[in-house]
Amino acid sequence: MLGRERGRKSSREKLLDAAAELVSEIGSGRLTLEGVAERAGLSKGGLLYSFPTKDALLQAMVQRLVDEVSAERETLRAQAEPGHNLEARLCTLALLKLRQGRTKEVINGLLAASAENPRLLKPVREVIKATLENLKATSDDLDAALVGWLAVEGLNSLEMHDLSPFSEEEHERVVQAVSRLLRKGIAE
Repeated sequence: MLGRERGRKSSREKLLDAAAELVSEIGSGRLTLEGVAERAGLSKGGLLYSFPTKDALLQAMVQRLVDEVSAERETLRAQAEPGHNLEARLCTLALLKLRQGRTKEVINGLLAASAENPRLLKPVREVIKATLENLKATSDDLDAALVGWLAVEGLNSLEMHDLSPFSEEEHERVVQAVSRLLRKGIAE
């Protein structure tokens, strides 16, 4: 994990972890700097040194999620089989990791916060734009790459908002279909 030295978390990491826990439990609207400092076991002054405002803390949480997805993509790259639409496959696999653990609740909390402050999503907008450019530049079959990416984004969006009508088996069926599409392409 970023920022670790010899297994110890930095104060910044502790604060971001505490904030993520609280957002998943109570949402971003009820999140307070005092509550984050208390959860992290640090002083409010220590928190204010790293994050002078609640918006700064929320922005750091969004950036951390963006960085985690990017790091996951690079981890997957080391394990991936080379071949057709590699970047699109890595992108979709990294996005699918978002549904694991507390990430869903943290993302939901941050999305709620972005309704009040759309600037929080600036790093996400930049990543989406860069992802599209990367897919355009690297895909063997751009149509398949775009459809696969959009399918996974749609699947994640439905699940993040608790709107998905899919069972776990149906979810896996969609994921396998996207995987086949990215490996084999779209027949014309």
